[in-house]
Amino acid sequence: MARTETSATSLEVRKIIAAPPAKVFRAWTDPKAVMRWFPQKGYEAAQTTIDLRPGGIYQWGLRKLPDGVPFFSTGKFIEIDAPRRLVCTWRWSGAPETMDDTVITIEFHDRGASTEVVLRHDRFPDANMRNQHEQGWTLCLAQLETLINKEEKKR
Repeated sequence: MARTETSATSLEVRKIIAAPPAKVFRAWTDPKAVMRWFPQKGYEAAQTTIDLRPGGIYQWGLRKLPDGVPFFSTGKFIEIDAPRRLVCTWRWSGAPETMDDTVITIEFHDRGASTEVVLRHDRFPDANMRNQHEQGWTLCLAQLETLINKEEKKR
């Protein structure tokens, strides 16, 4: 179960996933895997690209069903320490130019046969945006766990 902590401009969501850190890290950084776990109900994945290197750009795409226009989360990788840690900027397409990028830090802690994912999202402009992202990340981590569990059962 995910555990969350928040402040006015930050949130932290934690999730234990029954897989080694390398596998969870790979699911976070492989565009095909992201397209399977990132879209929430009522959405489908749109073009998703990941240039996994410091300074590299990523773009995660979504499209509201049945006929919405694609929109994207984009950002730049600041730090990559595979399979332990990722730090990147985050911005939704259509965000006002005056709004600063937020920053995400994802840590993948080895817990024996499992990985504790700790996602910290900082620099929100207000509590409403933070709350929306907290709900979204909690659901995304649950979907990531489901994807990894399905893959493990196939083995």
